[in-house]
Amino acid sequence: HRGDELRHSIREVAATWLALGLDPDKAILYKQSDIPEIFELNWVLSCFTPKGFMNKAHAYKARIQLNNQKGDDQDAGINMGLYGYPCLMNADILLFDSDLVPVGKDQKQHVEFARDIAVRFNSNYKSDLFTIPEPVILDSTETIPGLDGRKMSKSYDNTISLREPIELISSKIKKMPTDPARIRLTDAGDPKKCPVWQLHEVYSKEPTKLWVTEGCTTAAIGCLECKRPVIDSIVAELEPIQKRAEEYEKDPDIVRSIILEGSEAAREEAKVTLNDVRVAMGLTNW
Repeated sequence: HRGDELRHSIREVAATWLALGLDPDKAILYKQSDIPEIFELNWVLSCFTPKGFMNKAHAYKARIQLNNQKGDDQDAGINMGLYGYPCLMNADILLFDSDLVPVGKDQKQHVEFARDIAVRFNSNYKSDLFTIPEPVILDSTETIPGLDGRKMSKSYDNTISLREPIELISSKIKKMPTDPARIRLTDAGDPKKCPVWQLHEVYSKEPTKLWVTEGCTTAAIGCLECKRPVIDSIVAELEPIQKRAEEYEKDPDIVRSIILEGSEAAREEAKVTLNDVRVAMGLTNW
């Protein structure tokens, strides 16, 4: 049942955030669907959003590209939820006066859209109601590479999930493509042309990266051997996270109470902002 799947996903995502170290005493963890003000603001902001913005949205363009590759109609599987998703992201960001928004490089566009829409709204109603947000991007993780060398994205089916079985993660990495020049074990390669090297850039320390560079360019190590340090590093990082998440999932009432408390706190703040929006637009005391 799709409803059961959604409820399970909500609990799983919340448990994973908590396992990653999110502290409910320092941050508000809430469920988006518990905050109706988000969806009202979504509509308001959509009225200030040019269609051209939506045409440039990464998720929309990726789906069109996939449809073209498959020979399907360009709009196959594309609904207004996908097309208008950036407007919802704008509401998520602006409703809570976000000034700094941590994102990956590929998500910077969402913050840029939110900035532009905030400026349009403020200018139209001659106010400074919305805070103009700034993206925060760490150089070391600005774009996480996927299993095929492109950015990691569900749209490309090249992801490693935080909650996937360790055996599956290991198997996925072992099957990753490598430098096409290395047909035989004795063929030298170029790490810069290998998707595995991009994971080394994220997970490996300098001695390991030097070992990979020397071993690959001289054919002293094989591709599977090159992948083992990456597998070990990812497994070492994910195993304790998965164990902590499983502990949270064993007691779903704890997770549920954290979300409910967070949603109540988030909604109180959301009500204030949305009321300010209504006042600015002239929708109150008319």
